[in-house]
Amino acid sequence: MTQNAPVTVAYGDGIGPEIMTATLNILEKAGAKLAIETIEIGEKVYKRGIASGIEDSAWESLSRTKCFLKAPITTPQGGGFKSLNVTVRKSMALFANIRPCVSYHPFVRTTQPTMDMVIVRENEEDLYAGIEHRQTDNVMQCLKLISETGSERIIRYAFEYARAHGRKKVTCISKDNIMKMTDGLFHRVFDRVGAEYPELEKNHMIVDIGAAKIAAAPHIFDVVVTENLYGDIISDIAAEVSGSVGLCGSSNIGQHGAMFEAIHGSAPDIAGQGIANPSGLLHAAVLMLHHLGQGDVADKIHNAWLKTIEDGVHTGDVFSPQFSKKRANTQEFADAVIERLGEMPLHFKPATAAESKQPAIRMPTISLPKPADKTLHGVDVFMHWRDARPVDALATEMKALSNSLKLASIDSRGLLVWPDSAAKAENGDHWRCRFVAANDGDKITHAQIAQLLQALAEAGLDFIKTENLYYFDGQRGFTVAQGQ
Repeated sequence: MTQNAPVTVAYGDGIGPEIMTATLNILEKAGAKLAIETIEIGEKVYKRGIASGIEDSAWESLSRTKCFLKAPITTPQGGGFKSLNVTVRKSMALFANIRPCVSYHPFVRTTQPTMDMVIVRENEEDLYAGIEHRQTDNVMQCLKLISETGSERIIRYAFEYARAHGRKKVTCISKDNIMKMTDGLFHRVFDRVGAEYPELEKNHMIVDIGAAKIAAAPHIFDVVVTENLYGDIISDIAAEVSGSVGLCGSSNIGQHGAMFEAIHGSAPDIAGQGIANPSGLLHAAVLMLHHLGQGDVADKIHNAWLKTIEDGVHTGDVFSPQFSKKRANTQEFADAVIERLGEMPLHFKPATAAESKQPAIRMPTISLPKPADKTLHGVDVFMHWRDARPVDALATEMKALSNSLKLASIDSRGLLVWPDSAAKAENGDHWRCRFVAANDGDKITHAQIAQLLQALAEAGLDFIKTENLYYFDGQRGFTVAQGQ
């Protein structure tokens, strides 16, 4: 007899309690073997003064079960509150976010009836690191962090997923025509890892045209692998194109844990009305059952859900006069799925036990890259300088204080403004001053940087940040300004 699998459950905020109740009812009636621990997270916890939105007792449960079925939560607006979704994903090292997006034509309205794609989104890095600073009166900063190990981990997972699930093609989406170092790294790792999977078709798309193609021609995609922010955006596009964001579930997978959730939010505007669609969370629960080795139960639920859709029992978000026979509320829809447990869809391809017993995805240990020959060739000093004088005056001050270093350039938010620039920068207060060795190509020392900063401080100038300029194995590890 299969032992009950330990699972932590959070009912969430807004429509969360309604759709979780419906989902757990279906799982119970289908025979899922679960040992549920319930925790409270989200809005109520935030309002108790806990800025993370989750208490220590909840972390203890997640540490025990290593499996989390989570309803949507509400993060209070305003400063001081971190996204709990991001916190959980990173704290549990859930590096891969898997979002299947399928159309259910003709029963759910869609302009893309053949859509069947899976988005594999990196879950821990990118702008979602949440490292932000206010640097001047005028300028805020958010750091985009992409690592070689994080890129390889998610890209290899995408290829392994495609192989395990009989998919034929993997598409990488990035913006490496602009962010040549961060997104460029992601693309290069994709090409390197992809060479190990010769049986799979591979291609790369820039995120803007990639998003457009997902909206207009999703049939050209199979598995998509991408960075955190792009994945968040394009998966919502894909879900909406498929018919409704309310239909899509997702899994968050790590080496030692997993979280399953609907991709939509807590929808407080319809909370308490009993009309929310539980399908997204139910599909997440189906993914969870596969993860727990209960594929037969997962298939029973999935087939009953497909039969319910075929029979025209639809919640209001996907209701259409042409194909819907009953406008069901949340509980009525759950009851309809329960009534059809054991039945097979007639129009849609049934989920089968053979398909659910796919080979496990085994991820190797991803090691740090070998150490490079790293040499220091300069420093960028970011200045908060608000002055009516032209930027030449700043350059004059910087050169007078630079001692053994040479001022090479000044730019305003990436655009070269000194020297020899045709750009006419608007009045600003955020300037990057690049210093290099007096003799071009020579290395510099940390002591020279410290001397420069000391001189700036003594002159009463406000430096807000520095970035050292390194070469790695003789290759430049930094970009130049636009127009340089």
